[in-house]
Amino acid sequence: MNISYNWLKQFLKIEWEAKKTAELLTDLGLEVEGISHYETVKGGLKGVVVGHVITCEQHPNADRLKLTTVDIALENPVQIVCGAPNVAVGQKVPVATIGTTLFTKEGEAFVIKKGKIRGEESHGMICAEDELGLGASHEGIMVLSDVLQPGTPCSEVFELENDEVFEIGLTPNRADAMSHYGVARDLKAGLKQKEVAKEMITPSTSHFHITNRSLKIDVMVEDNTLAPRYCGVTLSNLIVQPSPNWLKDRLRAIGLSPINNVVDATNYVLHEMGQPLHAFDADRIFGKKIIVKTLPKGTKFMTLDGVQRELHQDDLMICDAEKPMCIAGVFGGINTGVTENTKSIFLESAYFDPITIRKTAKRHGLNTDASFRFERGIDIENVEYCLKRAALLIKEIAGGDITSDVVDLYPKKKSDYEVFLTFDKIDNLIGQKIPRDTIKSILASLEIKVKNVTESGMGLVIPSYRVDVQREVDVIEEILRVYGYNNIAFGDKLNASIAPISKYEDYNLQDIIGDFLAARGFYEIMTNSLTSPDYVEAIKELKSEQSVTILNPLSTELSILRQSMLMNGLETLSYNINRKNKNLRFFEFGKTYLHDNDKHVEDKHLSLFVSGDRNNAGWASPAKQTDFFYFKSVIVNILVRLGISNIGSKPIESSLFSEGLIFTCNERDVVQFGVVNSNLAKQFDLKQEVLYADFNWDAIIEMVPKSEIKFRHIPKYPEVKRDFALLLDEHIAFKTIHDIAFNTERTLLKNVNLFDVYTGNNLPKGKKSYAVSFTLQDEKKTLTDKQIDKIMGKLQQQYESELGAELR
Repeated sequence: MNISYNWLKQFLKIEWEAKKTAELLTDLGLEVEGISHYETVKGGLKGVVVGHVITCEQHPNADRLKLTTVDIALENPVQIVCGAPNVAVGQKVPVATIGTTLFTKEGEAFVIKKGKIRGEESHGMICAEDELGLGASHEGIMVLSDVLQPGTPCSEVFELENDEVFEIGLTPNRADAMSHYGVARDLKAGLKQKEVAKEMITPSTSHFHITNRSLKIDVMVEDNTLAPRYCGVTLSNLIVQPSPNWLKDRLRAIGLSPINNVVDATNYVLHEMGQPLHAFDADRIFGKKIIVKTLPKGTKFMTLDGVQRELHQDDLMICDAEKPMCIAGVFGGINTGVTENTKSIFLESAYFDPITIRKTAKRHGLNTDASFRFERGIDIENVEYCLKRAALLIKEIAGGDITSDVVDLYPKKKSDYEVFLTFDKIDNLIGQKIPRDTIKSILASLEIKVKNVTESGMGLVIPSYRVDVQREVDVIEEILRVYGYNNIAFGDKLNASIAPISKYEDYNLQDIIGDFLAARGFYEIMTNSLTSPDYVEAIKELKSEQSVTILNPLSTELSILRQSMLMNGLETLSYNINRKNKNLRFFEFGKTYLHDNDKHVEDKHLSLFVSGDRNNAGWASPAKQTDFFYFKSVIVNILVRLGISNIGSKPIESSLFSEGLIFTCNERDVVQFGVVNSNLAKQFDLKQEVLYADFNWDAIIEMVPKSEIKFRHIPKYPEVKRDFALLLDEHIAFKTIHDIAFNTERTLLKNVNLFDVYTGNNLPKGKKSYAVSFTLQDEKKTLTDKQIDKIMGKLQQQYESELGAELR
C-alpha cells in the first residue's frame, strides 16, 4: 500500500524527515518496506530557469531557425538557436541551461550541451511544454508571465509537487490503516508516546447542503445482512473533465492514473478515508430506482473492463429497475459508469458484508481497491460522512448541485464492542509493568474509551473502525505496539520447560527416515494439498464424489484436496525434467483427504519418486539406470531401519502401476510400489520410466516396535585371541564348531570367527581344514596364561570327542 507523505501532512502538521517518520510507522506495526520519490515532472525541472528574450533575428544559414539572445541572470546574455515559430523579443520563456537533464515521453534522459547549429553557437534550449513534461503541445515554445524575473527557477514558477511515498506492507488485520487518514491516526498515537503533540485535521462537511430535490432516486436493500448500511445522494449539472493538477498529483504519487474529475474524486476519498464509493450515471439508471440484491445463477453481466461475467447466486449486485449495474463492492458495470457526457450522478457509499465481498471477488478473479477494503472490514460509522465528503469534493471540482436528500438505510445500528482489560494480564503478557497512566494515555490516543476502572482492570469501548480488536489480548497488543517493542527490557534469565518426548513420535520417525533418504541422494519436496478435479478422473481407484471441495477456491486447478500423493509428485518430476534435471529422487511426507460416509478422512503418507539414472557417467563406470530392484531395496531398507519385520508381499492390482508389489505386515498393507503406468506419466509429458512408492505412514507408526536401547560399559581389560587349525570331516559346518565353543565356555568366550578354509591334495580324503579364532575376555580382571590354556584345552577336548577333530 502506497502512502503519500505530503498527503499525510494534510492531517498532521509534521516536519520530520521521511526516513524518521518511516521508522516510527514501522515501530507502530505499519512496516515501511521502502520510500520512493515522486515528482510531477521527472527531474523536477532542475536547471530550467526563466529567460527574457532580448533579441530575435533570422538565422543566417537556416530559414526556419531564429538566433536569439536571452537574459537568464548571468553576467552576460546567452545566445540560443531556436526553431519555434512563436519566439519573439520581450517574451519570458523557460530556458534549459547547459548541463540540464530533460526526459522524453518514453522516459529517456538527454543532456543539454553547448553546440553549434548551422554554424552558430547555442548555449541552451528554449523549451516547449512537452519538452518539459508539462503538457502535450509542441506547436511552439511556452510563453510565461511578464512579471517573472529572469533566472527564476521554473520549479518555483510551476509549483511542482515533490513527494516522498511510503510503501507499507500492511498486515491483513489492519483494516483501520487502509487510508491516509488511518495511517495519520496511528502516527498521531506514536508521536504522542514520544511527547510530540499533534492535532488531527479532519476534512469538514459542515457546509454540505442540499441545493434542490429535483433528482430523487429510490433505494431498496433486499437483504440487510449483506448490506447492513447503504447511503446515496444525487448530484446534477456536473461538468466532467480532467481533474485539477493537485488531484492528479495526489493520485499519481500513489500509483493511480487519473481518469476524470468525478471518478478521481471517488478514488481520492477512498485513499484518503478508506471508504470505497461508486458513481453511477443517473441518466442511465432505469426507473430511477436502486435495488441491492442477488440475482439467479448464470446471469450475464459485463464489467468495466469489457469482460462478460457469469454471476453466482450469492454475488451481491447493485441493480436498477431493469438490469444489474455493478458487482457490489467489487467492480462497476460498463453501461452505467461516468463518461465525459455525464451530467448527473448517483453517488453510493455503503458497508457490505466482508465475507460476501471476498467470496465474490475470488470467484471472479478480481482484486480492486474497493474489494481490498470491503473484504477486510471498513468503518460502518464513517459511511455517511465519506459520502458527504466526496459530494462536496465533486461539487468543488466539477461544479453542479446536490439534488436529493441523503438516503441512509441503516436499520440495525451496530453497537460498539466492549472489552474488560485486567492489569495482571497486561503485566503477565508483556513481561514488564507499564505505568497505569501510560496505559490510559495510549488507549486515549487510540480512541479506545475507558468506560469504567476497578482495582483489577478497566472496561473499554472499542471504536467501530477497529474491527480486529475483539479480545483482551488484542487490546494489549495495541498498547504494546504504541508503547514500543523496543522499550521492553530483556530479562537476565530465560525459563523453559522440557517435556519428555518419545523417540517414536511421528516427527521423530519422519526425521529418521528423512535423514536416511537424504543420505541416499533423495531430495524432500513439499507440494500443495490443493489439486485439480481432473486428476481424480484420471485415476480409476479415486471417486469424484469423495473429493473434499474447497468452498472458495483460488482457481479450478486448486479446487479440491488431493486423494493421492502421486499427481503432485509427477508434476514436480515434469517441472524438473523440463529444466534438464533428469536424474531425480524425491520423497514427501504429506496427507490425503477424502469424504467418506459424512466423515472427512485424513491419511498420512510417505511417497517416493525415482526416475533417471542412479549415478552420473564417469570414466571408471557408466551411468546405470534406476530399476525396480534398486527401488525395492530402498523400500526394504526403510522398513528395516524402522525395525519392522515379518514383511509379506502380494501382487498389486492398480491402474497406477504397470507392475508392482504390495508389502504387508500383520495383514495390513504397509507400502505399495512399482513402475508408474506409462499412459498416466504421458499426461505430464514424462517419457522416462517413473518409480513410485506410497507408504501408509499411519500404519507404520503403529507397527514400529517400541524397544528400549540396552547398553553396557566398555571393558577396561584386554581381549585375548587364540587360533585352532582343525582337521575335520567335509560335512561338518562352521555352525557346529561355533555352538560347541559357546556350550563349552559361556562366561569368558566372546567371539568365534572362521578366517580360513582349506581343502586340497595334502589332506586325507573326505577331510577339510578350518582356521578358527577364539576371542576371550574377562571384564573384571586380566586373564592369566593358566586360565587361557585351560579354556583352550577344554575346547580342544570337546572338538576331538564330539567331531573327531585333529589339531594340525
